[in-house]
Amino acid sequence: MSAFFDLVSDKVASAIWAMVVASLLPWAVSIIAKVSGGFRVRNNAHPRDFFKNATGMMARADAAQKNSYETLPVFLAAVLVAMLFFVPQSIINVLAWLYVIIRIGYCTAYITNLSTFRSILWVLSMACCLMLFYLAIRVSV
Repeated sequence: MSAFFDLVSDKVASAIWAMVVASLLPWAVSIIAKVSGGFRVRNNAHPRDFFKNATGMMARADAAQKNSYETLPVFLAAVLVAMLFFVPQSIINVLAWLYVIIRIGYCTAYITNLSTFRSILWVLSMACCLMLFYLAIRVSV
C-alpha cells in the first residue's frame, strides 16, 4: 500500500487528472457495452433503443456505465469541496486515485457478473467520497 502512496503526486494536477479519468470511465464502459452487443453505425440514430433489450455482458456493461454516471457527481463534488477547504492535497490525491482504481474494479466486477464483489467495491468507492467530505468538515471547524 505504501507503494501506492509513493506513486501519487502531491500536486493539485493529480486530483484533477483523477477527476478526468473518472469522468471518462463511463464512456469507456459504454464502448465495452456497445462492442459486446454488436453496436453498428445504424444504431447510432437511437443508441438508447439499442440497449432496451440488452442481456448478459452488454446489459451489465450498460448498467455499470449508468452507475458510473450516477456516482460521478458525488466524487467530483467531494474532491472540489476537499480542495476548497484545504484538506492536505496529498490526502485528496490518494483518495481520488483510490476511488478511480476501485471504480475500474467495480466496472470490471459488474461486467464479469461478480455481484457481491461489485457491491463491496461500490461501498469502498463511496467511502472515498465520504472521507473527502468528512475531512473537509473536520478542517472547516
